[in-house]
Formats: sequence, C-alpha cells, structure tokens
Amino acid sequence: MWIVLAMLSAGFAALTGIFAKLGMEGINSNLATAIRTVVVLVMAWGIVFLTGKQAGIADITAKGWTYLILSGAATGLSWLCYFYALQMGEASKVIPIDKFSVVLSMVLAFVVLGEKVTMTKIIGGVLITLGTFVMIL
Repeated sequence: MWIVLAMLSAGFAALTGIFAKLGMEGINSNLATAIRTVVVLVMAWGIVFLTGKQAGIADITAKGWTYLILSGAATGLSWLCYFYALQMGEASKVIPIDKFSVVLSMVLAFVVLGEKVTMTKIIGGVLITLGTFVMIL
C-alpha cells in the first residue's frame, strides 16, 4: 500500500509545480505560497477532524512538537524558495532541482537516522544526481 501512496504523492507533487507555474502569472511568489499554505492547512485539519484524530494532540511529546515545528519551518522555507524560483525560472528546470531533495534526504537518512547504506541506494542517488544536472543544462 505504501508504494501506491508514494506514487500518488509523486503524481500530486508533479501537478503542484505545473499548477503553481500556471497560477502565478502576475502574482507575487510569497502571496502564492501563502494561498497554497491556507489550502493545505484547511485540507490537513479537515482530514484530522473527519477521521476523529484531533484528540491525539494531547499525546504529542515535547520532542515530537520540536521536530514537527522544525519540519514545518523547513517546509515553509522550501515552499517560499520553490515558488520564487518557479516565478523566475522555467518549470522544467526548477522542478528537477527541487526534486534533488530526494538525494539530500537519502544522505540525511544515512547520517542522521542511521539507515543502511547499500550499493543500490548509492547508484540510485548518483543516477538521480546526474539526471538532475543533465536536465538543467
């Protein structure tokens, strides 16, 4: 099931960049990011309340809050940079560079989370890196 969800995530992420580029014409990138964020906020809280999971807020530890807040800040900074880059550059170049986060996340998973480094993961990361840089030439 996780593979299906991951593929859906990739599909929606692809639409994100294209829809953003189409919708940002003549709009400040920070304003566009704020509008997008409100939509995400409403959707996320809507799902929480529809599934009855709001009571779980009381169970979040200080460590959980800290890392979720840091994750939210990183997401916000990522979106601000992404939308500004989309506003200034070609989507076909901005989006692959943004998706280079896959390789950066792999490296962080090895270093910070202690996930196992395998030759398959290394080769995949190298290929993604090469593909990213070939696409932006």
